[in-house]
Amino acid sequence: MSLLDSPRALKIALAASVALNLFAIAGGATLWVTKTKAEDKIEAAQVPGRQSTFRDILAGMEPETRQRVRAAFRASAMAARPDFEASRAARRQAVELMRGPNPDAAAANTLLDQSRAAEMRGRARLEHDATAVLATLNPDDRQALAVILARRVKPGGGAPDQHKGGPGGRPDGRSDGDHGRGPDQPGAPRGER
Repeated sequence: MSLLDSPRALKIALAASVALNLFAIAGGATLWVTKTKAEDKIEAAQVPGRQSTFRDILAGMEPETRQRVRAAFRASAMAARPDFEASRAARRQAVELMRGPNPDAAAANTLLDQSRAAEMRGRARLEHDATAVLATLNPDDRQALAVILARRVKPGGGAPDQHKGGPGGRPDGRSDGDHGRGPDQPGAPRGER
């Protein structure tokens, strides 16, 4: 007579078999979910169109075109530099103001608005200059270089918050520092005041 001949032993063996199978199924499901999440993270980290650096893209162009494009982008960056410097300076002032013994939230918000407006002016200048350069290129070079207009997206995200409204975060689509004024109109924020 063997151990599995009694009804009690058969029940124990069946329970152990079921438990082992459930453990194997749970382990397999966990492995599959983990693998899927890892693949999603890797895919999200690879933003289409921005795998190549600006230098790599330029390397595939004719030497004359490469020099012209490089010079135009350098000039654009130099022209936008004061806007980015004003943006950083206003942000530093806001941080220092809030770190100080008498924080002034209204003044800090004004500085942060000025910082955002200056950064957006700089970005707009770079983007407008880039599109002007792109319009002068042959179709192959234009297609290769057009990816520089794509904004970088943080891995795992990138879609704007649907509850914040338009591109600038406001329901009307303006940036927070715009206040209805264009960059060339009187009273528009201009870096530090």
